[in-house]
Amino acid sequence: MGHLIIAYQDIHYGNNTQFTFYSEFNKTLEVKVVETIFLCLVFVFSWLTNVCAIVLLLRKKRLVTSNCFVLNLFCSDLLFVTMIPFILVVRWTENWILGDFVCHLLFYVICLSGCVILISLSAVSLERMICIMKMTQTTTCNVKVVVMGLVIIWGFSAMTALPLCLFFKVVEIDKELKICTLIWPTIAEEISWDVSFILLDFLIPGLSIVVSYTKIYKITQDIRQRMISSIAYSENHQIRVSQRDYKLFKTLFLLMISFFVMWTPVFIIVLLLLVQNLDKNFHLSPTCFFWIILFTFCNSIVNPILYNMNLFRQKWWQIIFCCSSEETLDTETTTRKNENQTGSAGIK
Repeated sequence: MGHLIIAYQDIHYGNNTQFTFYSEFNKTLEVKVVETIFLCLVFVFSWLTNVCAIVLLLRKKRLVTSNCFVLNLFCSDLLFVTMIPFILVVRWTENWILGDFVCHLLFYVICLSGCVILISLSAVSLERMICIMKMTQTTTCNVKVVVMGLVIIWGFSAMTALPLCLFFKVVEIDKELKICTLIWPTIAEEISWDVSFILLDFLIPGLSIVVSYTKIYKITQDIRQRMISSIAYSENHQIRVSQRDYKLFKTLFLLMISFFVMWTPVFIIVLLLLVQNLDKNFHLSPTCFFWIILFTFCNSIVNPILYNMNLFRQKWWQIIFCCSSEETLDTETTTRKNENQTGSAGIK
């Protein structure tokens, strides 16, 4: 391949210019080394942080429903970064040598993981909001709810990202050059998928987290007003949002913000690929694509760090190796039977 001088905008298949995605030709050795270092760092730290977070939750004697969805989030993070070794291979070989199966799988798994992450955050926020509104305690895991939720989350994410699996294919440019690229049957199908995917897997789950957080915030403000005005309420209306629930919602909100910040460039790339198909004078650089994907991979490090920093005061290694985590990890909603108890246990 060393004798081929190829620019990304010169690769054509049929009547269209094809984006090379993971392949980028004529890079210097120094560039490859820098990319390798960053990819390896993200891969190692992502596995370290997510495994630590999973251990923290599994050390609990009781897993509540919301924690099961959080575990699902961390597992999807691990699935997400398992694609890094494949990308690393292609960045070095430039030519696509991984075959058709990996070509179909690579970007599909990336988008699938992103969908699962955000929908899992949405599921946790909705579950906690429902428990709080119903004034129920969650001291155990509702297996039926968890299984049904996981099936819906993974099934929905797999179906909405499926076109990426179907339409990514290995294209042979000449006898010496192959790339893995996305070829839609028609522009109309590409437009319809772009719009529906961004709406169903990006905007609606994010909006549900905002609505849930807003609802809980209003409840806590109402409690504060009751405490200040000392108005007597009947026992059925004396709701107290636990400190851990309130911290959990703030954590989910931060996780959602970090998700939007770190995944929005990927969705912009999806739209820019559509623009490239519509405008033959517009060309998207594979270098830009690589660094955006790398930035998005960092979200798998941010998720467990933000979650643990906001919910747990102990250091990770102290909880994992030394201390009991039972008191720290419980997340519950409580009800109070009299106004004095509610007032004395109010949120500071």
